[in-house]
Amino acid sequence: MSYTILLSQMLQATLTTLQIFFITLILALPLGMLVALGRMAKIKIIRIPVQIYILIMRGTPLMLQLLFIFYAFKPIFGIQLERLPAAETAFVLNYAAYFAEIFRGGIAGIPRGQREAAKVLGFSKQQTFFHILLPQVIKSILPPMGNEVITLVKDTSLAEVIGVVELLKVTSDWVSSAVSMVPFAVAGVFYLIMNAVVTQCFSVAEKHYSYYC
Repeated sequence: MSYTILLSQMLQATLTTLQIFFITLILALPLGMLVALGRMAKIKIIRIPVQIYILIMRGTPLMLQLLFIFYAFKPIFGIQLERLPAAETAFVLNYAAYFAEIFRGGIAGIPRGQREAAKVLGFSKQQTFFHILLPQVIKSILPPMGNEVITLVKDTSLAEVIGVVELLKVTSDWVSSAVSMVPFAVAGVFYLIMNAVVTQCFSVAEKHYSYYC
């Protein structure tokens, strides 16, 4: 086994893993907020389809969603996505549903009296949201959001099922060909490092927002 080649390929595959991770965060966070607002809407024609979307995304395995988007999109919608875009699409749609429920819980947890008090004090709706409500929402959602992001790091390995050459795919190929457990150990270190960075980022964010009770 050439450890130089192994590390080179695993580093390259890690870049793909990180691409899936960052694309998911960049797109799923704002989409999740929109879905949360739709979930809280009073208009049934908006709320009910959003509830069904959340139920499907949270009620079926991510692996099944990956397979569906990659294999079923062409016969159903006439769209053939490449492996990596298909994986990114599945991750964004899946995690947007989870983020939406976290956002909804954070928004619903803010006492209604704070909005009324801000109105009495002369705050506009925009000022009330950005200066009073949003910091408290962010503080309350940081712990569950941190858990989801850590799970996302590990879930990127599921992209292997549709042939995306990410970290676990390269690791599995090396283990099969070299009959050695070393690639598993190296992959474990890579995942631990990525999750350590995520954990530290959320720890810093929680300290920053600890001012808000």
